[in-house]
Amino acid sequence: MKKNIQLLSPSTYRIPQDEEMLVEGRLFLTEELFSAVEESAIQQVRNVACLPGICGCSIGMPDMHVGYGFTVGGVAAFDAKTGIISPGGIGFDINCGVRMLASDLDEGTVRPLIDPLLELLYQKVPAGVGLKSSISLSEKELEAVLSQGAQWALKNGYALSEDLLRTEEEGMFSAANHSYLSAQAKRRGRNQLGTLGAGNHFLEIQVVDHIFEESTASLFGFSHVGQIVVMIHCGSRGVGHQVCTDYLRLIEETYTQVISALPEKNLAYAPIDSDIGSRYYAAMCAAANFAFANRQVIAHRVREAFSRLFPQSSLRQVYDVAHNIAKKELHEIDGVSQEVIVHRKGATRAFPAGHKDVCAEYRSVGHPVLIPGSMGTSSYVLVGTPEAMHVSFGSSAHGAGRLMSRTQAKKSFSGPRVVSELKNSSITVRASSQKGVAEEAPGVYKDVDAVIQATVDAGIARPVVRLKPLGVIKG
Repeated sequence: MKKNIQLLSPSTYRIPQDEEMLVEGRLFLTEELFSAVEESAIQQVRNVACLPGICGCSIGMPDMHVGYGFTVGGVAAFDAKTGIISPGGIGFDINCGVRMLASDLDEGTVRPLIDPLLELLYQKVPAGVGLKSSISLSEKELEAVLSQGAQWALKNGYALSEDLLRTEEEGMFSAANHSYLSAQAKRRGRNQLGTLGAGNHFLEIQVVDHIFEESTASLFGFSHVGQIVVMIHCGSRGVGHQVCTDYLRLIEETYTQVISALPEKNLAYAPIDSDIGSRYYAAMCAAANFAFANRQVIAHRVREAFSRLFPQSSLRQVYDVAHNIAKKELHEIDGVSQEVIVHRKGATRAFPAGHKDVCAEYRSVGHPVLIPGSMGTSSYVLVGTPEAMHVSFGSSAHGAGRLMSRTQAKKSFSGPRVVSELKNSSITVRASSQKGVAEEAPGVYKDVDAVIQATVDAGIARPVVRLKPLGVIKG
């Protein structure tokens, strides 16, 4: 497909509309990223452009790579009344996202104690496959979590009120309905609240390495180079995975003729105004609430660990963003304001200053965009721009994006060697699985600096702070 793609401007490519596509495609990639991206990932962006009710264009973000149906790093908006909702356009880990905490500590204070700090965090935040939380929820308590999200955490002593004000949707999707989750989905969540999981999920101690925009950085809570921050990356655990699995099966059984006509079976969808579509949306919101509560409980455990080793320290929440979600939003399309359901799969909001959906504290500057790198590379905090609303439905990349599959990674990297090389770079890793470390080696990921460059070139977001890793916990 690459030979037919047109370069419109630095880091913006166009997939021309063919006879099956309802809209064109847009890719936000530097020349380097465009050369590296898989043809099959571009094909997925093209395939999404064929789905009914799609508006504007089908989008691939700078971190795009092949996913289930939709590319990871994919964004698409569908008419909220006549369009569709697709589980593959949201992902199995519903509301996988990032939460960031800014401390009042310096690198010089924390680095000498990084080993005991990571060990304490590892004890407090279960990381890995199949590990259980210290919180065992009754069925009624789980339903409250699914309904209330981070609001439940606040009521139960796991949050500060200002945490919720600095969380997307204030940590709760009001459209959630736990009754639309299967018994299996609920069972999988009963013992997982406050757990990190495995795969690309992590808890990372970071250091402010560079400040690009001092006034915005200060508002977000970043005061100086050398400041210690914490980044938490995880989602809805088994709850979201089961919700996605259940509704994909139901959609495939119900819409057999639709599925057979799709360019890829994994694009399975339900009309948003159908019974299945509305039930999936409410179940997705409930799983997203679980994720908000999960990251909130983890943040609470992080504060406990820091307070034990650094008794006078404090951790202020910067923000919490969703990376895998569908949201009903108003966007201007062809000069007309229209309600759409924006699918962001491996993408995050990047709304500009003044937008009503930016939290009140940050509305004067715009939506924080949290973009983690890999274990051995920088992470970034950016801020949304007005241009993002025109080119990407107010959306940005969500990370560095994979270059290799997990199978390729295990053949190419050794877990112990990766840990040793990172140690030589003054980055300490605490992991439950050496195989997991190999799968998440820095070489598995794209150049995060190129991802940021493409994001900036496209006008989607501006860099505020660059962070470097100091210590990492992996499942």
